[in-house]
Amino acid sequence: MIDNSERVEFTAEMRKDYTILAPNMLDIHFCMVENLFHSAGYNVKMLRNYDQSVINEGLKYVHNDTCYPALLTIGQMISALKSGEYDINKTALMMTQTGGGCRASNYIHLLRKALKNAGLGHVPVISLSIGNMEKNSGFSLTFTMMVKALAALAYGDLLTVLKNQTKPYEINEGETDKLVAYWVKLLSEKFEKGRACTPFSIKRFMKRIVASFLKIETEERDCVKVGVVGEIYVKYSPLANNQLESFLFSQGCEINVPGIMGFFMHVLGNGVDDVDLYGGSKLKRLKSKAALWLIGKYEGYINKPLADAGRYSVPATYKHLRELVAPVMGHGCKMGEGWLLTAEMMELCESGYENIVCAQPFGCLPNHIVGKGMIRTLREYYPDANIVAVDYDPGATKVNQENRIKLMLSVARENMAKKDNNTEQKSKATDKILQTV
Repeated sequence: MIDNSERVEFTAEMRKDYTILAPNMLDIHFCMVENLFHSAGYNVKMLRNYDQSVINEGLKYVHNDTCYPALLTIGQMISALKSGEYDINKTALMMTQTGGGCRASNYIHLLRKALKNAGLGHVPVISLSIGNMEKNSGFSLTFTMMVKALAALAYGDLLTVLKNQTKPYEINEGETDKLVAYWVKLLSEKFEKGRACTPFSIKRFMKRIVASFLKIETEERDCVKVGVVGEIYVKYSPLANNQLESFLFSQGCEINVPGIMGFFMHVLGNGVDDVDLYGGSKLKRLKSKAALWLIGKYEGYINKPLADAGRYSVPATYKHLRELVAPVMGHGCKMGEGWLLTAEMMELCESGYENIVCAQPFGCLPNHIVGKGMIRTLREYYPDANIVAVDYDPGATKVNQENRIKLMLSVARENMAKKDNNTEQKSKATDKILQTV
């Protein structure tokens, strides 16, 4: 590991003409966040280089026992630096740092070590964390930026729900994607002018967004409902999960991917649980509770217009997820996605998405325990649960991954046919009884 004393700081002078590269994870959300940084004076670019060189560079500079997301994100940034597209003397890198027990907290240090080994040790690395784990004179996450970012993530969750539940049924192909792009562009422009991020504006815009999706022409289709869970990066990133959402759409599925806001509430809730279970600072608990209350408001901004529309499956609240998982797992299980991953699978089964892809990244021990390790228990609670754990690592081929998912979808379609047949038989029996009365 590189000692922090060797850290290359991102200075105020660099802010003027440096490009800041960051790994992409959520296409819709991060596109708005990228534009948000631009409006704050930072030339941030979310990387979308998904070729084989990403994995090759990751394997070259990251130990293969390290979790797959670390290998991909670091490989993606080093591949971009070596591509010739950027001036390596005018480029910085940015990566989130959680500070939790997951190895994600060490990605920053792994990245600096990899850069040094690649002869790029002069490239500054910015740690993006709410707690300001590292400070740079040329970069600061201001309160205004955080307010806008929170709004962007909430809008992203809403647009994702609407896209996933509209696209499989659209009559005019591509109309849903065009509408998503329209709102991403419009909201980014509003953020630049300091609009669309107050509670009143958010509620008004979210109502307008839902109304616009209701106007898309749709038709009834027998789509398999599939939920997607897993380690946060592999769950969301097209690079990490080999374009999983696109593949599921191509198979005629309706997708439900639990939103990022639930993960943030889970992280904040850990601060409360830590004090309740092990003792500690009451002030820390109070701050976590206050932050939970605030994000809970955004949760309501998302759910209310969806519920009012009466056409969409509404995401579960953080409170409901906690209650749902309590009989099978303690809230002290928090490493990685912790109890949240199990709770998301339970909620998906409860809301009709019992066909689930659990994305398993290599090297993520917590994910294997609260994901794959809980499948047998979940089937005791939900007998119709049709869950497949799919491994994502440098040696796993896309063909094998998709074949495993196709097998799960085949079982799902058989189950749908059985349900339809049982419903038809019950209907005929009811008609026969009514005729004899």
